[in-house]
Amino acid sequence: MLAGSVPATSLEVMTTRAARYDAVVTRREQVSPHLVRLTLSVPGLVSTGILDEWVGLVVPGQFQVRYYTVRSLTGDELVVDVVIHEVGLVTEWASGDCVGDRPMVTAPQGSFAPPPEAAWLLLVGDLTAMPAMARVCSSTSLPTRVWAEVPDDLPGYLPEHTDVTWLTPPAEGRSRLAEVVEGIDWPAGEGYFWMAGESSQMRSIRKHLMRARHLPNAAYDVMGYWRAVTSRHPRAVDPGPIWRAGKAAGKSDEQIWAEYDEARGV
Repeated sequence: MLAGSVPATSLEVMTTRAARYDAVVTRREQVSPHLVRLTLSVPGLVSTGILDEWVGLVVPGQFQVRYYTVRSLTGDELVVDVVIHEVGLVTEWASGDCVGDRPMVTAPQGSFAPPPEAAWLLLVGDLTAMPAMARVCSSTSLPTRVWAEVPDDLPGYLPEHTDVTWLTPPAEGRSRLAEVVEGIDWPAGEGYFWMAGESSQMRSIRKHLMRARHLPNAAYDVMGYWRAVTSRHPRAVDPGPIWRAGKAAGKSDEQIWAEYDEARGV
């Protein structure tokens, strides 16, 4: 997720009912200034086969789940690309040497479902959508166009044959994809539109698709992956220092998170 933003689902808490798998980080690669690729060994994890599938990730020392798109899942090897924020526990963890760490992963889910009669695909997204768009472009035989709003150069991230328009974000942690979508020259016939990015932009785009394009629900999938700085309430207490101080003092995870909740007034 983009620096200066927060995943829309970042405050969700993993329940005991969620299918969970023990994982180990086997490799870490800095793909670009804002993007870190992690390879994990996750015995027993099985792909849904859906091209935009995602997994929940709980890193060591956390009880909260964050969701990340699957870049690839082959056998027991899971690859996820983590977008680095200015702050955040996953950012702090993924920015350091996390190889050998043992996070927890939930079973994949997905939503990419072009109708059988679709003759083309339009994919629009920011950096958070790149793993899914890369996977779709590598797998589909349908004519596909991509609009990618990213702050970094990503040579080779999409397949060479991809018809892609690269866009620059208007500012750090901001997006103008709603404006871009409103200006798209749509192909003739039936197709499928897939998009992911900043939540308020996604709401505007859904309205455009329904009211201006009059698309049926089966013809598109639009998902908010994160919220812009200006549209969220900052967390009053940064858990990072509390976590580090607690570990240095030899406290248990439960003790540390109890102190965090007390600091937040929960």
